[in-house]
Parts: sequence; structure tokens; C-alpha cells
Amino acid sequence: MCILRVAQALLALGILVTTAFIAIQYEIGGGGSPSQVNFLLFLSVSTLVLALPYLTFSHHYFPHAAHKFGIFAAEFVTMVFWFGGFIALAVFTTEFLGCSAPVCGAAQAATTFAAIEWVLFMISTVMSIVYFWTRNSNDGRLPDISGGLTGLGETAAPPMQT
Repeated sequence: MCILRVAQALLALGILVTTAFIAIQYEIGGGGSPSQVNFLLFLSVSTLVLALPYLTFSHHYFPHAAHKFGIFAAEFVTMVFWFGGFIALAVFTTEFLGCSAPVCGAAQAATTFAAIEWVLFMISTVMSIVYFWTRNSNDGRLPDISGGLTGLGETAAPPMQT
């Protein structure tokens, strides 16, 4: 899971750099940057500042904040936002076909990075769903899969019938 989080952070950083470059180029050209670029810029910052720190550190440092519903919600919402962001930028970059300017290449790179980021968040969302299902529904602990074994290695006696 650590490798997955590092990959998500590196991709979010790459998307932050490429979308910032695109936004600066549009500002230099005299126009405002497109909303698709602005959304991915916001999403990369929110992933780096909010989602990844919560998903990475809440288990160890804030166990009361690491509720299974909160983890699932953070994973799912982030995954949906990355899907929407990369689709919106992909539709926007269809205008750049045949363009050889650096901003066109940056937009295509940002689209590719965002698609990979979406796949990584889809994988981590599936992992959180598995985590969600393997937790005890009452208190969040793992379910007892010991098969009736007690802590001493003996089998527990069946309940007495009256």
C-alpha cells in the first residue's frame, strides 16, 4: 500500500507541475486558463494536501479518525474526481491534435498522468472496499476467523445445551 501511495503522490505532483505550466502559458497569452486545467490543478493540490495525508497517516496517528466509512468515502470521492478531471481534460485536448507547442504536450501529459492517477485510486478504492467488508460491523475490529481457537491454542468448548 505504501508503494501505491507514493505513486499517487508522485503522479499528483507531476499533474500539479504540468497543469500549472498550462495555466501560466494561458495567462501569458492574455487569456484565462481553461476550467478543465483549473480543476486538475485544484484536484492535485487537494490530493497532496488532504486526501493522501488522511489516507496514509490516519491509521497510525489518529486511529479514531480512521473510520472505515471515512476511508471509503475519501477514496471513492477522490477516485470519482480524478475520473471526471481526466475525462474533461481529454475532451479539451482534442482541440490540440496536430499541435506541436509545449502547452499542447503538457496538456496531453497531464491527461495521461491523470488517467493513471485515476487507475491508481480505483485500485486503492477496491482495496478499501475489501477492508470495509473484512471489518466487524459493530466496532471496526477484524472478524474472528480463528475457528473457535482460544488464546491458549485449545478449542473452545461448545455452549452447554439445557
